[in-house]
Amino acid sequence: MKNIFIINGHQKYPFSEGKLNASLVEKAITYFETKGYEVRITTMEDNYDVNQEIEKFKWADLIFFQTPLNWMGVTWSFKKYIDEIFSAGMMGEMSNGDGRTRTEPKKNYGLGGKLNAQYMISVTANAPKEAFNDPNEKFFNGISEDDLLLPMHLNFKWFGLQKLPTYFAYDVMKNPDIENDFKRFNIHLEKNIK
Repeated sequence: MKNIFIINGHQKYPFSEGKLNASLVEKAITYFETKGYEVRITTMEDNYDVNQEIEKFKWADLIFFQTPLNWMGVTWSFKKYIDEIFSAGMMGEMSNGDGRTRTEPKKNYGLGGKLNAQYMISVTANAPKEAFNDPNEKFFNGISEDDLLLPMHLNFKWFGLQKLPTYFAYDVMKNPDIENDFKRFNIHLEKNIK
């Protein structure tokens, strides 16, 4: 049996209650339970205990992070979570500081991670797929979805987590295609979770 820690990073906004993110979390739970995983969950809108969250990260073989794209990043509630959990785990529980040593203080910055797990980010975004990876699109100027999420990828890498391909549900407010998003989500999990 493998262990998966699912984090729902959504927070409610006047224009978004979080139904799609919650639905993707439910689909992930169902998928992983049918594959024999033991599942633990944290939702940003619920209370959590810092030490229990650190234990979930240490316990997990896979961390699955579901989030809306919010002002080109994660929600402020997940940023707060990172500040609390990652900062508390940084000096021993989840990493050996920043990875450098006194004998080599200029090498291996960010490589002190102690976790031996994979992670996957799943994102809901109002941006259309065509807004990314195209230098002719003026706003993103050709950057990819993962370029936009680079700070998150680096945060996870800091703790030694290995990246799995990112899932994106595009154009979810202006031109939603939710049934197709769900189908692509299942295909994405089947293809990338071993």
